[in-house]
Amino acid sequence: MQREITEWYSPSLNKNMEVAVYGHYGFALLLIPTAASGYLEYEQMGLIESISQFIDSGKVKVYCINSINSESWLNPYMSGYDKAARHHCFNDYVIKEVIPFIKSTSSQDNEIIAGGASFGALHAANLFFKHPDLINGIIAMSGCYDLSVYTDGYYDDEVYFNSPVHYLPQLRAEWHLALYRESRHIHFVTGSGAYERPDYSQQISSILNMKNVPHELSIWGQDMPHDWWVWKKMLPYYLETRF
Repeated sequence: MQREITEWYSPSLNKNMEVAVYGHYGFALLLIPTAASGYLEYEQMGLIESISQFIDSGKVKVYCINSINSESWLNPYMSGYDKAARHHCFNDYVIKEVIPFIKSTSSQDNEIIAGGASFGALHAANLFFKHPDLINGIIAMSGCYDLSVYTDGYYDDEVYFNSPVHYLPQLRAEWHLALYRESRHIHFVTGSGAYERPDYSQQISSILNMKNVPHELSIWGQDMPHDWWVWKKMLPYYLETRF
């Protein structure tokens, strides 16, 4: 498997940020880490190996980035305002730096799908819903799409506009809605086992139904907990059957 580690100083975040790239060809899959983990998490936890056949065959080229959740929503020592401001910088980093990097290392016309598990699923969904002109779809596994669950009671406009279950019901912009409806890849998948909350995925699905946005909601069985071995089944399944 072709593997490359790249890093640059991010003007948006004022720090060095690494990106792990796997593969040589195919649509771009941008993976956002869970919780406070880093750019090698999906490799270290075996998820990259679980999709290696699709990487080696040129079906998909995977880009894994760092999270800054420990500098924002998961930092207990920061004020809510500072957490929100730092998260805004992360969004800028992805849109102004990572997306152009993906385009420059694949092609300007290449499809970009955002993906992730758990907290990474929320970030992936939020990035797609805010920027459907730059990100073409999502594979969101075992996510909660209500950012206020992570904000320890803090709520302001920055939380609202990064929490899909809050801003999507009010969205009237036909430009955004038209791009959502054009996407062939809006996939929400969750288990029903230990530590899973399928109602979170059902909630975002219900909102999209109200907006007449085609998407896929898949709820796996009670034998499927909130765990890595499940995500290592989910992602290969979607790459094989939906792309």
